[in-house]
Amino acid sequence: RGYLFIDNLKTNSYSSQNLFSNLRKDGQMTDLIYTEKELVQSLREYIKAEESKLAAVKSWANKLDALTRVSTSDPEGYLAHPVNAYKLMKRLNTEWSELESLVLENPSDGFISNMSIHRQYFPDEEDETGAAKALMRLQDTYQLDSEAFSKGKLPGVQYNAILTVDDCYDMGKTAYNDGDYYHAVLWMQQSLKQLDAGEDAVVSKADILDYLSYSVYQMGDLPRAIELTRRLVAIEPGHQRAGGNLRYFERLLSKQLIEMNQSYQPPSEEPIQLGTYSRPQDHLPERESYEALCRGEGLQMNEARRSRLFCRYHDGNRNPRLLLKPMKEEDEWDSPYIVRYLDMLSNEEIAKIKELAKPRLARATVRDPKTGVLTTANYRVSKSDDLVANYGVGGQYEPHFDFSRKDEPDAFKRLGTGNRVATFLNYMSDVEAGGATVFPDFGAAIWPRKGTAVFWYNLFKSGEGDYRTRHAACPVLVGSKWVSNKWIHERGQEFRRPCGLTEVD
Repeated sequence: RGYLFIDNLKTNSYSSQNLFSNLRKDGQMTDLIYTEKELVQSLREYIKAEESKLAAVKSWANKLDALTRVSTSDPEGYLAHPVNAYKLMKRLNTEWSELESLVLENPSDGFISNMSIHRQYFPDEEDETGAAKALMRLQDTYQLDSEAFSKGKLPGVQYNAILTVDDCYDMGKTAYNDGDYYHAVLWMQQSLKQLDAGEDAVVSKADILDYLSYSVYQMGDLPRAIELTRRLVAIEPGHQRAGGNLRYFERLLSKQLIEMNQSYQPPSEEPIQLGTYSRPQDHLPERESYEALCRGEGLQMNEARRSRLFCRYHDGNRNPRLLLKPMKEEDEWDSPYIVRYLDMLSNEEIAKIKELAKPRLARATVRDPKTGVLTTANYRVSKSDDLVANYGVGGQYEPHFDFSRKDEPDAFKRLGTGNRVATFLNYMSDVEAGGATVFPDFGAAIWPRKGTAVFWYNLFKSGEGDYRTRHAACPVLVGSKWVSNKWIHERGQEFRRPCGLTEVD
């Protein structure tokens, strides 16, 4: 529309070439009067289009000005909330591109130049998708209702961070495109609920119902899929796919009822929510216990055992360095033995480690559950340089062993130091919510405390792996988690921890 006025000028300038030879014709002169009127109308439309565009840009600027004042006042606190982190990804990947397209209708060289310079640093589609999946992972692990999540209500924390109708729709669409109909249902339902409540949105109700009805069908709920599809057809009677789906769903349901000798039961009037449908199984055999431990549930330490856990000062068997300043040691678990050391790293040391590690951070590798091969994760887990890791929004590391098994004889061959006897894990930040280190096999959860470190043995004295030490880093719900690892390998430890009488000593 920005070029409409100019186009009309070009068209009418061509007509004017023969104007002076026809001045005597009153009809031609009259036409010119109307031509001028059309030009004025085109000019008005051009001005209106520019004003509309300018109003839209001003609205954007005002909204983003208010938003950036909040975000820059406390960047870490702002990004500690996973919804804020997701919406930052979404704004930079999707919404700023839409603004760029709007401005490009009548290019502004300064704006486009800045966009070109900074675009290389913007998150891409994979980042936005990863952030959306991170929110879904948090939803699953911590059993968060979509409505509470969309309002920014997290356990023990309340931030002014909300998900709009369009945000929820985009979340559902991300899940749908990934074949994850379970989460597609939850988020499309939430989008529909907020739209029905009168919230403004760009997306239409028909679009939401289109995705929601088919996702519900994929979850095996034919009666509700039929009801939702009927709502869609009522809104858009000419919707061809919806009409075809409705006929197919009705035939399929009729066939099922005949085969099962049952009568039709209308769908439940209860709204779809967390727990309406069963969550699909995945590759983790211990998923339920792992996630329960992340929530602080299922801990298997009774009071009798807890009474035998102590704290002490430890001098490392009279190590000269520790005689004057012994380590503060706390028992975390009895069997296998896990101990926490306090005041291991100062704030200055932590800051220096982070400074050195940040340029080298890359997406962590995970072991493919099907092939056993280490690969770069196709979901957001953590960023790591092998010894230092940072877990942001939804950051996690699924259950794994720190030692190599017998089917991985070359796991640490390049190091030439043998298997990992023990793990020394430094916590370099506090975490507001989530982020525990959990051991599903024996029901332990160790919570991050800045400046402390936890230690456990991965191998028995015989060198056999202790399979009880399979552990995981729970998703960070609120905040950011920094850790650093010190793995102690076999070589050079033969006389410090000699073999016992059995394989499991």
